[in-house]
Amino acid sequence: MDAAVTELANPAPTPGSESDAALREDPDPALVALLRTDLAQAGYTADAVRALWGPLADEAIGHGLTGPALRALDRIEGEGAVAADDRPDGAAVRVATLARLLFLGAPTPLASVDAALPHAGARGLAALGLAAIEGARVVPRVLLRPQDYADGGADGGWWVASDLDEAALGGPLPPGHVLGVGGASLTLAGLQLPTPATRVLDLGTGCGIQALRARAYAAHVVATDVSERALAFTRLNVLLNEGAAAVEVRHGSLFAPVAGEEFDRVVSNPPFVITPRAAGVPAYEYRDAGFAGDDLVAAFVSGVGGVLASGGVAQLLGNWEYRGGEDGLERVRAWVDASSEPLDAWVIEREQLDPLAYAELWVRDGGTAPGTPGYATLVEAWLADFAARDVTAIGFGYLLLRRTATGTPTLRRFERIAHPLPGGSLGAHLAEALTAHDALAVLDDDALSATRVVVAGDVTEARHHLPGVEAPSVIELRQGGALARTIEVDPALAALVGASDGDLPLGPLIAAIADLLEVDAAALRADILPRVRELVFAGFLHLAD
Repeated sequence: MDAAVTELANPAPTPGSESDAALREDPDPALVALLRTDLAQAGYTADAVRALWGPLADEAIGHGLTGPALRALDRIEGEGAVAADDRPDGAAVRVATLARLLFLGAPTPLASVDAALPHAGARGLAALGLAAIEGARVVPRVLLRPQDYADGGADGGWWVASDLDEAALGGPLPPGHVLGVGGASLTLAGLQLPTPATRVLDLGTGCGIQALRARAYAAHVVATDVSERALAFTRLNVLLNEGAAAVEVRHGSLFAPVAGEEFDRVVSNPPFVITPRAAGVPAYEYRDAGFAGDDLVAAFVSGVGGVLASGGVAQLLGNWEYRGGEDGLERVRAWVDASSEPLDAWVIEREQLDPLAYAELWVRDGGTAPGTPGYATLVEAWLADFAARDVTAIGFGYLLLRRTATGTPTLRRFERIAHPLPGGSLGAHLAEALTAHDALAVLDDDALSATRVVVAGDVTEARHHLPGVEAPSVIELRQGGALARTIEVDPALAALVGASDGDLPLGPLIAAIADLLEVDAAALRADILPRVRELVFAGFLHLAD
C-alpha cells in the first residue's frame, strides 16, 4: 500500500473521534471503495458466513440469539490463530472476524480487524462512523451484513449497512433506528417488476434495499426518506454496491420531495405499522410515520397517481383496518377510487391479525419482550387505540397500482391469498400477468376464440374420487410456481386445459369438447371463455398468438 492509500485507509484520529464515531452523512467514496475491496477479497458473503456457524446458529440468530454463532466463531478463530493469511483456514478467520464485528455487532480485537480489512483497517471503519476504536478493541456502531438476492434467476449479493439490532444492543431499539434487510423488505424486492424503467422512485427508502434492487432494471432511481440517518445509510449502501451514479437521495415526506415529477415506477415499503398516538408509545421511524390508523397507506394509494407517468406502476406493502362490519379490502378499494388519476389496482391480502396479535407482534418487534416492564402497558395502548375506531382485524398485503394509459381502469382485483408461496421472486410473474391482462383486454370473445393457448409447464392436475365412483368428484389445477394457486375446474375446462398445446384455436377446441360432452357449443363457449381469461391472467395458460 503506497503512502497516499495508507493515509486514506488509516486517517489520523482527532481527539475523541475514534471513541465517538458517528455515521457520516456523506461517506468518502474512496474510503468506501477500499472497504468494498476488503469485503470482496475476504469472501464476506452470506453463504460463507452461514458455512462458518452452521444451520442451528443461523436459525438462532433469526430468534435474536447470537450465542451459538459466537461460540462457533470462537472455535474458528482459535483454530486459525496460527494460520497464514493466504491459507484456507486463515481466510476463514478473516470471515469470522468480519462476521463477529459487522454481522453480530460484537466488539472485536483491533489487530484482528486490521488483519481482516488490510486496506480500510479499523480506522477506516471509524472514519466512516461504522465502528469506534476503544483501546485494543473495535466496537461496532452499525451492522454491515452480506445479503443474497435473486434477479431473474441469477443469484447475487449486496452488502447492507443498518443500525445495531436488539441482540447487539441488548435491549429495545431507539426511536430513530434504521432497520436492515428483513422479511418484508426482501418480499417487496422480489415483487418489483423486473421490466426496464427509466425513472424509479423509492419512497421511504430506509437502508436503501429497494433502491439497490431497482438499479438492476432502472436507469435512474430517486430514494427519499424523512429520516436523515436512513438517507446516510442509503448513500453508504449505494456506494458499497457501486451504484452511486444511478441513485439520487432526497429528504422529505411522502411525495413532497418529487412534487411535479413523474416516474415509470414507484416502490415503497412505507412505515405502515399502525401505532397508537399515545404518551409512552415509541414512534419508531422505520415503521411509523406519525399517521393515525391506516391513514399513511390511504394517503399513498390516493396520491401516488400524481407522480406516476402514464402506464407507470406503483408497488408497496401495507396494512389496512377492518372497522366494525366494513371489509378491509373494501377500504383499500375506496382509496383507489379516491385517486385523482384513474388507477388499475391489484391488491393481495396475505394475512389478517386480530388486534391483540397485532399489538403483541409490534411491541415485541420494538424489543420489549413479554413479562418485561412496560410490555402490558404498550399492548393495552394498542388495544385502546383499535377499540376507539372499532377495529376488529388488520390486514397485510401487497398492492400494485398502475396509472392507466387510456384514462379508464380495466384491472380491479382485490383478493386474499393466505397459503404459503413458493420461494423466489414474484416480480416476473406479476409482469407477465399485467401483460396478459392487457392482451386480453383488447380481445372480445370472438377474437379470443380465434387465439391459441398453451398450458404452463408448472401446471398439474389432481382428481379426487369417492371410493368406488369412476367419475371424479373434484378436479383441481395446481400451479407449481407464481402464486401457487389451486383452481377447481369442471370436466369441460379440464379437457380444454389438457388439450391446450397451441395447435388449435380455442374455438375449435371448445366445439370439440361440446360434442364430446353432448352439450350446446355456444352455451359452453359463453361459460368457458371467462374462465379461460382467468387462467391466462393467473399464469395457468399462456397466449400463443
